[in-house]
Amino acid sequence: MSDVPTGLDVRLRAMTLEDVPRVHEIDVLSFSLPWPERSYRFEVSQNPNASCWVAEAPAPAGVVGMIVNWIILDEIHIATIAVHPAYRRLGIARRLLAHGLLAGYERGGRLAYLEVRVSNTAAQAMYARFGFTVDGLRPRYYQDNFEDALLMTLNPIDPARLRELQPG
Repeated sequence: MSDVPTGLDVRLRAMTLEDVPRVHEIDVLSFSLPWPERSYRFEVSQNPNASCWVAEAPAPAGVVGMIVNWIILDEIHIATIAVHPAYRRLGIARRLLAHGLLAGYERGGRLAYLEVRVSNTAAQAMYARFGFTVDGLRPRYYQDNFEDALLMTLNPIDPARLRELQPG
């Protein structure tokens, strides 16, 4: 996996139950507090507010990234987003985020928010590119080390700007 091409052709599509083991694997590789596999199964098959997407690269790579959003009334909550470590810095997370936000916009979402570790400056920079701003602090939010989380909000969502950020 170290020979990842820079022009990797990635297709975005809805997450399926068959994707869950690989999505969970990416989650475990990406976070110190990964979701249980059953949570992804619930989001895909039982949560009507969930909007779950994967980034799929050609074989043998398969699913290399994912995003789960919750759309409640006019709000989109970015619940989780991750890219396999071997496929980072190729624009996949940017494409997933733009796609997820556009899908949420089509379902009535007009603002989006998320929590991000204060130490995760790379993610914060990506969110800032989208227009997210820091609106608050959630003290001791993360249970593994009680790190604070920044609350970031995108308000309003601009679909034209998202389309600019989405192309691969």
